[in-house]
Amino acid sequence: MNRKKRALLYRLGAVALLIVISAAMLWVGRGHTVYFDNKTLEYEGQSYPSFYRMTVKDGDATVAKLAKRERGMADWMGQHFEMQVEVLTEKGAEPVVYPIKLELPYGMDGIVVNLPGMVAGLPQQAWVSEFIPSEPQGAQEEELPPTEEDLVPTDI
Repeated sequence: MNRKKRALLYRLGAVALLIVISAAMLWVGRGHTVYFDNKTLEYEGQSYPSFYRMTVKDGDATVAKLAKRERGMADWMGQHFEMQVEVLTEKGAEPVVYPIKLELPYGMDGIVVNLPGMVAGLPQQAWVSEFIPSEPQGAQEEELPPTEEDLVPTDI
């Protein structure tokens, strides 16, 4: 086999390998950060109050324990998120367990899930939103370089 044919076979093999790796990565999915809110949700004029306590579990591992108005988070690989939510409506009550299966939106990096809205059976657009970090407190405007007017002494 001459050199040109061998080089062509190596290149085709490399392209085929990249296609196989791309297909595997598409099948596995991308990583997501999922935030869980236990906050009151207002939707179509109705209020869905937060619960006294919530525990989010992934299999046997506890991902987040949330009191009223708290947020927890979990990192997840892939588009199919499965969890169990234990809900305590008031102190001393028996917990109610909800098995949850979610299809995570592919285009969102940080996904906020409002658990009271989800448990109430609302449509997904009511309780899923994208996490957008706020600017830190005290963020100042960029300082501009001094102009000629700033450099002229005024006390002459």
